[in-house]
Amino acid sequence: MSNDQVTVILKRFEAPDEVRVLQKGRFELVRIGGMTIGRATYEPGWKWSEHVGPSVGATRCQVEHVGLVLSGRATAAFDDGTVFELRAGELFYIPPIPHDSWVVGAQPYVSLHFLGADHYATPNT
Repeated sequence: MSNDQVTVILKRFEAPDEVRVLQKGRFELVRIGGMTIGRATYEPGWKWSEHVGPSVGATRCQVEHVGLVLSGRATAAFDDGTVFELRAGELFYIPPIPHDSWVVGAQPYVSLHFLGADHYATPNT
């Protein structure tokens, strides 16, 4: 195989393909290799039901997530009262059942989303 047959694509979140600006946060999307990867950045005090839900017409997020926490802490809270805390360095799976989320503490929360990014923070999610 010669070098002119190899196509390598390099992208950075500093130049995302799309940015969804949210109250107290942002969700940047990069489309690469048939995937959409999202980077969520939320300020202290951010809560999904308050800062995303009203703009998409929902009280709870119903998107399925697979991701990695880069920094900070947040929760995944379900209507049955179950609450999980997501911490830096942890990979997470959140099923597509209604849940809320909020930043814990005084540090911004940053995570990468490998599944669900296309549908996150859009109407009817």
